[in-house]
Amino acid sequence: MAVAQLAPGPLVERYGDLGMQVLEFTVAAFGLYLLGRVVVEPGVRWLLARSRLTETLEQALGKVVHVLVLGGAVLGGVAAAGFRTAFLGSAIIAAGVTLAVGFAARDVLSNFVAGVFIIQDPKLNVGDTITVKDVTGTISDIGFRVTRVRTPDNETILIPNAQLVTLTIRNETVNNPVSITYDFGVGYDADVTATIDLLRAVAAENDVILDTPAPTIRVTDLADTAVVVTARVWLHKEDRRRLPEIRSAYLTAVHERCRAHGIDLSTTSQHALSGDLTVEEPALGLSREPPAPPREDDDSRLVEP
Repeated sequence: MAVAQLAPGPLVERYGDLGMQVLEFTVAAFGLYLLGRVVVEPGVRWLLARSRLTETLEQALGKVVHVLVLGGAVLGGVAAAGFRTAFLGSAIIAAGVTLAVGFAARDVLSNFVAGVFIIQDPKLNVGDTITVKDVTGTISDIGFRVTRVRTPDNETILIPNAQLVTLTIRNETVNNPVSITYDFGVGYDADVTATIDLLRAVAAENDVILDTPAPTIRVTDLADTAVVVTARVWLHKEDRRRLPEIRSAYLTAVHERCRAHGIDLSTTSQHALSGDLTVEEPALGLSREPPAPPREDDDSRLVEP
């Protein structure tokens, strides 16, 4: 039985042509990508920096340009190497690639669409301080797939965009001005009116705290151990990033002023007790007294034989 043998010449020639196409693709794609990174993207960033767009839109458009540069480099490499005819000639490969990409990009596509809605929302921008569930931090980047939130501990939390658009978000910096709220516990034996005047005076001495709107300081609760006085002061939106520093300065000044005036702000849970303390034996129905010794005239000790 004769066995057909494949001539080595055509096989070597075929793989040689494929290698040349791969080389042409690599050179063309890398050259176009390098051109886009060095010329196109810096030029677009320069134009965006001089526009009146928000930082959120600038970052989003910069990412779109980067994706276009990458896609253009790949398509240019394919056209230069002549791969387009080979790819279009195989319907099975095209269908398989399309199916695989469809399953893999399902979550990516949902996050991308959600990211588009987040970017166009004027009430949610890069630099805003938000709270999502138990995460509080500043938005540092809104990407195609996730939104990055930087916490006060300098941790970066990645939140998928598809989840972010369905959760309740509390934006603490979208409005101007913003407030700082703190609850003080004042003892029941203290002068509450004098304490409120003192808290208002300390707020007026702080240059960062706004006079308009004026600070609001009022009694909000009568707790078991203290009278709760809630103080709310207002800051400019730009000063919101210095919140820990401003809050610490205000509370320190309040503590020192109250201590100088003999006002106790502690909310201790201890209570004074009065009266006598006695210890009683539990009544168990049994006598704890030892039996009395028998008397000499007691005839009960005599036993008849």
